[in-house]
This record gives sequence, structure tokens and C-alpha cells, in this order.
Amino acid sequence: MGTSLMAADATACSSRSYEVQLLAGRMEACAEQIDAAQARLLQLQLMDWQSPAGLAYRSSLGKQALALARARDRVLAASLAVRQHSIQVARSSLPAAVGEY
Repeated sequence: MGTSLMAADATACSSRSYEVQLLAGRMEACAEQIDAAQARLLQLQLMDWQSPAGLAYRSSLGKQALALARARDRVLAASLAVRQHSIQVARSSLPAAVGEY
């Protein structure tokens, strides 16, 4: 009974690791969406703004694009941390699996 319980724990940890990896993948997809939004802002910023209001809008777009770049970097850093955590979750199942043999 103890051996099958350890095997079940190892399987559960493996499943959790996979779920954590899926979360990291979703975070990376969010970073790609942020990239796309930033690219659209930069395209708008490159338009020929001549009026004072247009120039202020261009400046605002630049600030927003910079904020999106920072957000993207943070999301990617968090994604990397989540991926590393998934490795730790998978490793937590190893001692139980080794104990079976």
C-alpha cells in the first residue's frame, strides 16, 4: 500500500508540474499580446501629428509604449519563475519515486 501511495504522489506532482507549465505558457502568450499592443501604439506614435493636442497624444503614446515594455519584461520574468517552479514541483516527486525501487 505504501508503494502505491508513493506512486500516486509522484503522479500527482507530475500532473501539478504540467499544470504549472501550462500557466507559464499562458503568461508567455500574454507577453506576446503585450508586444502586439505595444507595436500598435508605436505605429500610432509614428503618425504625422501636427497640432499641439496631437503632439501631446504622441507623447502620451510613447509613455504608454514604455510602460507596456516594462510590463512585458515583468510578465516574462514571472513566466520564467513559474517555469522554474514547475521543475521544482516535478523534482518533489522524485524522492517518492526513487523510494519505490
